[in-house]
Amino acid sequence: MISIKWLGHAAFEIGIAGKRVLVDPFLTDNPMCPVKLEDLNLVDVIVITHEHGDHFGDSVKIAKKHNAKIVSVYETANKAATQGVQDCIGMNIGGTVKIDGLSISLTPAIHSMSSNPCGVVLSDGKNSVYHAGDTTVFQDMKLIRLLYKPSIALLPIGGFYTMGPREAAIATALIKPKIVIPMHYNTFDVIRQDPEEFKRELRKIKVRGVKVVVLKPGEVFEL
Repeated sequence: MISIKWLGHAAFEIGIAGKRVLVDPFLTDNPMCPVKLEDLNLVDVIVITHEHGDHFGDSVKIAKKHNAKIVSVYETANKAATQGVQDCIGMNIGGTVKIDGLSISLTPAIHSMSSNPCGVVLSDGKNSVYHAGDTTVFQDMKLIRLLYKPSIALLPIGGFYTMGPREAAIATALIKPKIVIPMHYNTFDVIRQDPEEFKRELRKIKVRGVKVVVLKPGEVFEL
């Protein structure tokens, strides 16, 4: 079973392959986050898609408290290591690391950052979850589908800093997941969006066979 809990913005708590994984744990100062740092249960792995504060977030504090591994591109992992995190895995885009039964693969993302931004695919060998990170749509999302066959895609729809509903609908058509969950919207006024608009855009381009799951912060979806 895979469980996905949205913590607001791009932050997720994902249960997969017997591990508890946090992606982009921006909790403190996140107006949408329903939990506090002290509310977190055991965390095994933290994945950071890039170094912007609303994604790097509380990674260091959480990793130290829970003795969790941090996985990211090399420069971002090294930043966490210089701040005292003991177990950092610095990879690069296209790389995969296996932690027991969990595979973590880093994928491209198109975004502004001095070190390479990325997306991530988490896999238990049967199902996989693709967190796109901060990105616009790009044609090589077809390769992500081909290589990793995501069952679930977590896609930004906020616009301005990332793709908006129209671009996210095209991304869904390229990836063809079973489930798509919108993220990275309504945290701030500049990324105010209605997820119903995302659904309308999917209908416009006649994307079929994909279920849209709109989570409220704190809600959990299970597959």
